[in-house]
Amino acid sequence: MRKTLTALCIAAAFAAAPAFAQDGNANTGTGQFFINGNIGHSNVISGPNSGGDTGYVVNGGYRWSVTPNFALGAEVGYNDLGNVQIKNVFNNQPVIANDKASLHGWTAGVNGRYNIDTNWYVSGRGGVYAWKGEGETSDTFPLFVHNNDTGYYAGAGFGYDFNRNFGMGLAYDYYHADKNNLNLSTNLVSVNAEYRF
Repeated sequence: MRKTLTALCIAAAFAAAPAFAQDGNANTGTGQFFINGNIGHSNVISGPNSGGDTGYVVNGGYRWSVTPNFALGAEVGYNDLGNVQIKNVFNNQPVIANDKASLHGWTAGVNGRYNIDTNWYVSGRGGVYAWKGEGETSDTFPLFVHNNDTGYYAGAGFGYDFNRNFGMGLAYDYYHADKNNLNLSTNLVSVNAEYRF
């Protein structure tokens, strides 16, 4: 059900995008506030918590136009990277039906966008990740624990600006969350939409 809903949201967003289509560089002027959202497939990278689910990200901030084609900005955001069924290391079956690894948290960092031409762009971002999560430790005798700490995040993407205010794209992000043998570090591959004002 969740995967079907995600697919329908992505399809609806791409279907609606031509209605916004106009020429115009998103980085003209002195700068812009922005809000963006991502939804996609999250994947806990390794260990007993490895697996995938649907994750989402919401960000907001301000970008200053450094040159006509390049803008640099600051952002804050929140993410929920889903719930992953913990696996038995011996046979890849669920350990306990109700225990799922999860990761969510707040981000604060910098972002940049470079317009290749009037509409196409590439982007990058990174910063501090204040996370909370739960999952199984990688100890000899694993425990299911709750933890929180400060890590980091980094990502890159590309996309298309339909006009000065609206664009859509694809992104890859990495969230580092590892403390006391609980490793919940997660990749997120997502579709994103951004509104600038």
